[in-house]
Amino acid sequence: MIAIQNAYGPPDRAYPLRVLVVLPTLDEADNIETALRRIRAELPSADVVVVDDGSADRTPELAQATAEELGRIRVLRRIGPKGLGPAYRAGFGVGLGEGYDVLIEMDADLSHDARDLESLVDCIRRGADLAIGSRYVHGGATPGWPRRRRLLSQAGSLYARSLLRLDVRDVTSGFRAYRAGLLRAIDLASVDTTGYGFQIDMTDRARRTGAVIREVPIVFRDRTAGESKMSARIVREALLLVTRRALGNCHAPAAVRAPDGSGRWHPSLVRPGLRARD
Repeated sequence: MIAIQNAYGPPDRAYPLRVLVVLPTLDEADNIETALRRIRAELPSADVVVVDDGSADRTPELAQATAEELGRIRVLRRIGPKGLGPAYRAGFGVGLGEGYDVLIEMDADLSHDARDLESLVDCIRRGADLAIGSRYVHGGATPGWPRRRRLLSQAGSLYARSLLRLDVRDVTSGFRAYRAGLLRAIDLASVDTTGYGFQIDMTDRARRTGAVIREVPIVFRDRTAGESKMSARIVREALLLVTRRALGNCHAPAAVRAPDGSGRWHPSLVRPGLRARD
């Protein structure tokens, strides 16, 4: 297959990609060891950083024990404001600082299938700047979900897609891979969303830089152990983010970093009309 030119790096067929999986945790003692073993089995070339948000159930200790057995896994015990967004930003900071090419978001509760990791990385390798594991493209599914929950989830995605003009069907998916250059262009220091609004925020920021966005079908299964972190506050934050950004008319293209690595920012480099593909 011919490599597609991307906005934030050269075609990737010529060299192996360094991949870091960022795994945020909060009280995932029932799942963390299995999650780490599955990642290592399905994508053995990847490194992993577990970003723990102050778990009270020995999650970081269990993660550290597994890391010592498997190798190339580190555990970051984070202090400061809690939340999904800050945890991912901390993990991304590790990856960007150490020169990784691809950074992957993944839940530690086993709802994301580690067998899909290679598909996400391959999507980046073939030219995407952001590869989103999608429940709502052909081949994606949410088995076991009641019809009402599925409709509510899809309605939320439709609301965000419509107001923010996102040609992405699953804007809240937390299973995704970023090209490192895109994360640098987004300017993570300016991202202040904490819950699942973080995913919408990051997707919108990627679109505004002219990034190539693709969706990869995944099957999302609910956790079978531990407690969900979803709350009314998290949903409210996401809805407010979408509404405020739409009312603020924040659709002007963002400047992107020059691909020559000079550090200069050039609005003229934004490529209009890029569409997410199923």
